[in-house]
Amino acid sequence: MPYELFIGLRYTATRRRNGFLSFISWISIAGLTLGVGALIVVLSVMNGFQDELRTRILGVAAHVQITGFDGELADWQSVALAVATNPEVRASAPYVAAQGMLTHGGEVRGVAVRGVLPELERHVADFDQHMRAGRLAALAPGEFGIVLGAELARALRVRIGERVALIAPQGLVTPAALLPRLKQFRVVGVFDFGMFEYDSGLALIHLRDAQVLYQMPDRVSGLRLRLADLMQAPRVAQALVGHLPAELLLTDWTRSHANLFRAVAIEKNMMFILLTLIVAVAAFNIVSALIMVVTDKRADIAILRTLGASPRSVMTIFVVQGAVIGTVGLVAGLGLGLLLAANLDYAVPLIERLTGVTLWSKEVYPLAQLPVRVVWTDVAIVLAIALLLTLIATLYPSLRAARVDPAEALRHE
Repeated sequence: MPYELFIGLRYTATRRRNGFLSFISWISIAGLTLGVGALIVVLSVMNGFQDELRTRILGVAAHVQITGFDGELADWQSVALAVATNPEVRASAPYVAAQGMLTHGGEVRGVAVRGVLPELERHVADFDQHMRAGRLAALAPGEFGIVLGAELARALRVRIGERVALIAPQGLVTPAALLPRLKQFRVVGVFDFGMFEYDSGLALIHLRDAQVLYQMPDRVSGLRLRLADLMQAPRVAQALVGHLPAELLLTDWTRSHANLFRAVAIEKNMMFILLTLIVAVAAFNIVSALIMVVTDKRADIAILRTLGASPRSVMTIFVVQGAVIGTVGLVAGLGLGLLLAANLDYAVPLIERLTGVTLWSKEVYPLAQLPVRVVWTDVAIVLAIALLLTLIATLYPSLRAARVDPAEALRHE
């Protein structure tokens, strides 16, 4: 073992005469532990939220959506056959997208109406997994059934089996006046995605009923695709452009929901920067600890210099000592962060009971538990940055130790 490493480890492990000096070292380790642990937990929760948000949105929205420039698609069957040749495309389903007003018992709500084929829609969306009552398969052509979001059903005060009136914006031209198109629908299902945008403003009807109501007998609004890997949506959409007619328009989920996911990414990055600053403050506590060690060990440094140790060797000794303190803090922070991330469902209620502060309200966040996903790339980045900050913090005290004048140091001993 090189003597620099041996002495550096010995300085770290031995019990110091100066109790305050030892206290400062433990404070540095504790600060690094808390900072690294907090950073791992927060990033894991942010990753979990990002995944949960993506899953819920893409449970309703399409990975890729194909429509015409005029908002309609005449021959969707041929388009479905063309896109099926791409190995990334797992399923496709036609849809009719329209606007309408639902009324029941004096309540009126504007909604986005989506006409679907239940047997195909279940392969591109996750409505079956989020049905609170009824089934999507209950939508049958000609029976004019409707599936509502949970918040929308609550606002209209409607239950399964009751009827609601759907008013289409397209009117009926009569000699007397222009009358609105209105049709009674029977509620056959209620879904709950936990996304207010969809739960309060989306209604599903059968594709044939939508074509009749919105006067699109042989046309649909477009085709919705589900891919094997949703992260490949932009690449797949670009690849499909060359195999489809030029008048078709393709959009993927990264473009249709870009602002939302960009906001989540920015929030995650800002949290990372803020918590990294906490780690930096804890790392630079090592500076004060090492400066005090250098002051305390001036005589030892002078003896080493007189025995032939070079300034570089003296500098290495204190870099090793600071690195050991930092490594202990990083390892403890890693353990603390992973432990908290794995047991956050138990830790949060415990903290709420001890402090009396509500950290996680199920009424506000419609999730049964905190979504957590540990991304090992993020963990590695956190540890690398913390270790780098620790090593930077050792440079000034180490340089100061290397510049100790042996004669001047021994004169006062």
